[in-house]
Amino acid sequence: MNVAIVQVNQTYREVLDNLMQFYIYDFSEFLDFNVEENGKYRPYPLDDYFKEGNQQFAYLIKREEKYVGFVLVRFIEELELPHYSISEFFILKKYRREGLGKSAAIDVFNRHQGPWEVHQIESNQGAQIFWKRVINEYTKGQFEERIEKGRKIQTFVS
Repeated sequence: MNVAIVQVNQTYREVLDNLMQFYIYDFSEFLDFNVEENGKYRPYPLDDYFKEGNQQFAYLIKREEKYVGFVLVRFIEELELPHYSISEFFILKKYRREGLGKSAAIDVFNRHQGPWEVHQIESNQGAQIFWKRVINEYTKGQFEERIEKGRKIQTFVS
């Protein structure tokens, strides 16, 4: 499987903005998102992902030179245990269940070594199944899982 993870810079900003519309549309199944007067969803706040040294990372996922999704990662320092977190993760429906998401997740975990926390909202059962399976395989079962404030959370070290 030819999967490439490309860190986003200003050159690819428009691609990420466009893919984000599909992500928000998919996520509107779980949260109350509506299109605005222009027929688009409100833009996702991406500016921090393009500030130098901000510890936020945006990646596009490509297969055979076609965009198939994206991953947003943050390094969270303000809590007791600084850790990486998946802010948003998206694979276009056409490409799901082909192993692209798993490959992208593993690539990102390997790029950012250290403690991780990955969370899913309670109503998104598909995401919960996906992340538990991927993290279990990646860590060989060495992760913890908890439910907190309506979210399922997996913690582990990459």
